[in-house]
Amino acid sequence: MKNGVVIVGAGHGGVQAAASLREEGYDGPVTLVGDEAELPYHKPPLSKTFIKDPAAQPQMLRADIFYSNNKIDLRLGSSVEHIDLVGKRLELGDGSHIPFDAAILATGSRPRELKLAGSDLAGVLSLRSVADARSIRDLSAKVEDVVILGGGFIGLEIAATLTLGGRRVTVVEAQDRLLGRAVAPSISAHVRQRLEAMGIRILTQTTIERLEGENGQLSGALTSHGERLPAQMAIIGIGVVPNVELGQAAGLKIANGIWVDGQLRSSQPEIFAIGDVASYRHVFSNSDVRLESVQNATDHAKLTARIITGHEGHYDSVPWFWSDIGDMKLQMVGLASASDSNVVVGDVADNKFSVYHYAGSRLIAIESVNRPADHMLGRKMLGAGFSPRPETVQAGADALKAALAEAQKGVAA
Repeated sequence: MKNGVVIVGAGHGGVQAAASLREEGYDGPVTLVGDEAELPYHKPPLSKTFIKDPAAQPQMLRADIFYSNNKIDLRLGSSVEHIDLVGKRLELGDGSHIPFDAAILATGSRPRELKLAGSDLAGVLSLRSVADARSIRDLSAKVEDVVILGGGFIGLEIAATLTLGGRRVTVVEAQDRLLGRAVAPSISAHVRQRLEAMGIRILTQTTIERLEGENGQLSGALTSHGERLPAQMAIIGIGVVPNVELGQAAGLKIANGIWVDGQLRSSQPEIFAIGDVASYRHVFSNSDVRLESVQNATDHAKLTARIITGHEGHYDSVPWFWSDIGDMKLQMVGLASASDSNVVVGDVADNKFSVYHYAGSRLIAIESVNRPADHMLGRKMLGAGFSPRPETVQAGADALKAALAEAQKGVAA
């Protein structure tokens, strides 16, 4: 490959793709294009430790010297304007071009925009980048009342962090429970109870009708029930949309993201899509998904590097995810959407329990609160395709480990 591989997007997936290409022995040109001026960084801490500590700095994914040592052409603060499929080159915003033999689109996603009166007021923010996190951190030191629109992971992580920092926080969620599209009702109820005990006010089945301000600065939010919430800062956390525009303009197939096959190839075989922007049929659930997690992005990147370097393979990683909300470490493995029964183990009152999800007799997901051992064992079980009986789950970790070992022994035999 004389023109090499170009990677668009310098987040978790993009950086891992560049690293994995070198690890797989690829010796052609590798170019990594990112639209932020910052050296690529970890995103999960932004909603927690970063906005809590005024002295905190971004945690780099790789040291600066990594890129030069591995002959990775890192182009920061650069935008890709167009993919020329005929000429097989990228056109950048500064007018330059990058030729390629293969391209990896790791363009990620962006916060869903709020179409609401007052959304342009100063003090209305969202979180996706370190620049956003700095804005939230700086403003939170000057305000008392914060309204968070959206009861998803990012909104709740920020709510807990700001509450611990002394802010008065109200979370407004349109659905009837927190994390409604992500976790079981029992987890939702537990998270709500813990957050309310911290002092966070939570309004479900509620929306914001408009944001109000004085002299261009946010001063309050009017709910769908007619209540005015005082707020000098509002954080929008109503989901994200995949950044498909570059691929769409190039004629790639779009289906809730950039469509890719089991090898993460788009409808144009020399162009791959990975991470938040990729939509694919997941072998674990046999359904079309677009997953937004560090695990998904990095595992996509590793497989793509193997495919580009001539290896066979299809994406079959078991999905997992985590979130730190106050004193709760939530860890999820598998996809629970098809669950029709579950088993709860542990002590909910002690803030340490897990929910094992089944579809018929098949274990399909485990959601844990402060039970990391359950999560790690769950990853092993789901990775092995092992479904313990519910009574074995209730018998505890030793029984599960023994049953898994016995099942694997049978497979090996």
